[in-house]
Amino acid sequence: MTRVHIPAWTAVLTLVFLIFAPAAVAQSLFDSKEMIEVTIAAPFTTFSRDRSDVDYLDGTFSYTDEMGETRSFDLKIRARGRYRRQKSTCNFPPIRLNFRTGQLEGSILDGEDKLKLVTHCQNRREKNEQYVLREYMTYRILQILTDKSFGARLMRVTYTNTENSGDSMTKYGFVIEDDDSVGTRLGLEPREVKALSYAELDGKQTNLVNLFQYLIGNTDYSLIRGPNDDNCCHNSVPFSDENTVSPIPYDFDFSGLVDAPYAEPNPQLKLRSVRTRLYRGRCSNNEHLPGSIAHIVSKKSEIYALMDELQDLDKASRQSITRYLDDFFDEVTDERKIERNLVRKCS
Repeated sequence: MTRVHIPAWTAVLTLVFLIFAPAAVAQSLFDSKEMIEVTIAAPFTTFSRDRSDVDYLDGTFSYTDEMGETRSFDLKIRARGRYRRQKSTCNFPPIRLNFRTGQLEGSILDGEDKLKLVTHCQNRREKNEQYVLREYMTYRILQILTDKSFGARLMRVTYTNTENSGDSMTKYGFVIEDDDSVGTRLGLEPREVKALSYAELDGKQTNLVNLFQYLIGNTDYSLIRGPNDDNCCHNSVPFSDENTVSPIPYDFDFSGLVDAPYAEPNPQLKLRSVRTRLYRGRCSNNEHLPGSIAHIVSKKSEIYALMDELQDLDKASRQSITRYLDDFFDEVTDERKIERNLVRKCS
């Protein structure tokens, strides 16, 4: 038998490689843009009736992994939100998912704890799923524009009612990256304060956020104050480092791009509808406006391409979104319209 001689130096190099080679990093839930098919089983009769944003209900969360194996985890759910939690607005409210972190190791949920699930609003109106897809698209647009954004993962969710055998429905939804996860990813800290001044905010990021909100036609936010004297901020989370604060917005269902049937403009702004754009940028940040415009225009093709990715957007949604985006890009490539609608409208 012939013996194969392995030089000592080769063995040493192999050992060094094994010791110092980087370990495989598990993929985060928000690393992929692929839609996930999941099932949530819970007492949805009680959930929809009580809509408690305090008391959790027991359930399970399951999905099929890439190996074809079903992964199932214990779950607690409660209702969340303000406007959409009201029965007069939606008959199915948004959900807070609360996992047992020790069960999630090695799964797509590894590292997660509590997640916001954006749901459809009306159970029996298929059109409502279009609004979910359209709001998901707004999150993806911001991700294209900046890393300082919340991750979002689209899901096709089967809701199984454990209080009524055979009662189930399958709808689109998406989960939103947790504040702490965003902070870890960016090396920033979520900041809990009563209010902020614009002087504390990073001017470049603030201007980009305000122009993004103009792009999607959203005025339902504040970067310096919370609603009804709550902590800062309204539909925006301030993240800080040692030097400055970066606002990262969320919750875009009142935007013109989504155009949800229950959405109404703030009466103080005297807008005809949520489709009417109003620029809420700061005059003190106008030095950043040309750069913000150029940056968004450079991402135009990527933004439009999201409609091809979201294959279940219906014809009406595609036409509505396309017209709305066309109007924006027409404005920001016309110097007179920039002056009239942005520069002169700053505050």
